[in-house]
Amino acid sequence: MIIFSYISGGFEGDMVKVEVDLRRGIPGMDIVGLPDSAVRESRERVRAALRNSGFHVPRERILINLAPAGVKKVGAAFDLPIAAALLLADGQLYEIPSKSLLLMGELELSGAIRPVHGVLAAVVSAMKGDVDFCIVPDENREEAQTVGGNRIISVNHLSELKQIFSLLLHGKQEVLLDERTRKPKGKSRVFSTLSDFADMSGQEHLKRACEIATAGRHHLLIFGPPGVGKSMAALRCAGILPDLRKEESVELTRIYSIGGQLPGDCGLIRRPPLRSPHHTASREGVIGGGPRVLPGEISYAHWGILFLDEVMEYSTSLLQSLREPLEKGTVEIARSGRHFWYPARFQLIMAANPCPCGKLGQPEAACMCSPLEIHRYWKKLGAALLDRIDLRIPVEIQGPSLTGGIGPGETCYTSAAMAERVKAAIEIQMDRFGLISKRNAEMNTSDLRQYCGLNKRCAGELRREVKNLSLSTRAEYSVLRISRTVADLEGSTNISLDHLLEAFQYRRFADGDYFWNAA
Repeated sequence: MIIFSYISGGFEGDMVKVEVDLRRGIPGMDIVGLPDSAVRESRERVRAALRNSGFHVPRERILINLAPAGVKKVGAAFDLPIAAALLLADGQLYEIPSKSLLLMGELELSGAIRPVHGVLAAVVSAMKGDVDFCIVPDENREEAQTVGGNRIISVNHLSELKQIFSLLLHGKQEVLLDERTRKPKGKSRVFSTLSDFADMSGQEHLKRACEIATAGRHHLLIFGPPGVGKSMAALRCAGILPDLRKEESVELTRIYSIGGQLPGDCGLIRRPPLRSPHHTASREGVIGGGPRVLPGEISYAHWGILFLDEVMEYSTSLLQSLREPLEKGTVEIARSGRHFWYPARFQLIMAANPCPCGKLGQPEAACMCSPLEIHRYWKKLGAALLDRIDLRIPVEIQGPSLTGGIGPGETCYTSAAMAERVKAAIEIQMDRFGLISKRNAEMNTSDLRQYCGLNKRCAGELRREVKNLSLSTRAEYSVLRISRTVADLEGSTNISLDHLLEAFQYRRFADGDYFWNAA
């Protein structure tokens, strides 16, 4: 019988085989296989938990090996598999021939089993490795069952192992998989805000841009004076996205499980996430990394939205480190001797003031910023990152807000109406690409040739505007992608001149220091 545990290492971790050898000698317990302090301390937790659970500690020399030996083992999740492997080696648990078990759990001195992080990722690896059953803490049962089904057995106390192994030996595992275990009852975690776009008065062009951005997963920059509704609009974008598909939910939930961000009673995450880190966040906190190489905000925003408010307040190095994940949809973290990766297919939304003082663009306010200061302010974004932002939306101060509810012409920009249009456009894209996760913003050159064909009039207008605005090749392709999304929102098979001209309006801003003068 083989006992496995699991160690996280980026999105793909390692299955760890737990071996125990008992030999004559001075009683003691040694753990080898690159254990960290928490794993070495498990010797004392296991000793006390065994005694307090009705078992006894063998009075022999105990050697515990965690293989592969070259991978560092961290955390307290090895307590339960070490205890189980020790009891099997000493004959205190029934040996189950030709079976393999995955165990994860932290032991209290009383023998009670505490929840641990990364259970969902461990179960996914166990299913791929044809492990027969997974024994996890009861508080981790909901997340484990989302992928493990009826191969998941939950435990509350170390003393329950004797009954579990006896039933598995006699083929009575159905007794362990009662109705309480078979049907997860945890609630899906909801990230999106309950706020509605109908709460915003006016700013129809901003709402339109948000709808286009979410429909095609285009990156978005909103800039304008303080108080015009930049953050208000961005925080409502996740609410108009459709629910995640099963494959997307499993990937996202796995990331949250590895990072310890998943509540104990949570099943799959079914709503797209909205993450908005503070501008003082560290690079490791946003990109990922640290001593344990945990996921960052860009991975927690996988299949959802990463919103950077007051984006100019973030460090330049952090902003520039977003460029590769935006292109690849993954983030790679290199450490001495090892490389880790996490999924990071997110939509980036950024909000910024037009200048350091925020008064540029206000008709009755005096901006005290010099052209040099404004240039330095926008230089923080950098041309390379800004060129990857498809939509750039300047927002101006409006007149007095409407107090009588939704104003004339705004009924089409409620979150419910926008969500229906976004859902229909996404379904068109799924049929087009044959993939549930690909969107127009991710079209490559061959996709553009195949799906963004233009008639003679539109092609001439495209060449003329690209020359007038001095757009790069990437910007030209971006215009075509936006045009395709606009056409999808209208249910149109072909890209018309109106679609193309609207797309150009979203690319003409924020390429120089003149902003409002160019509007």
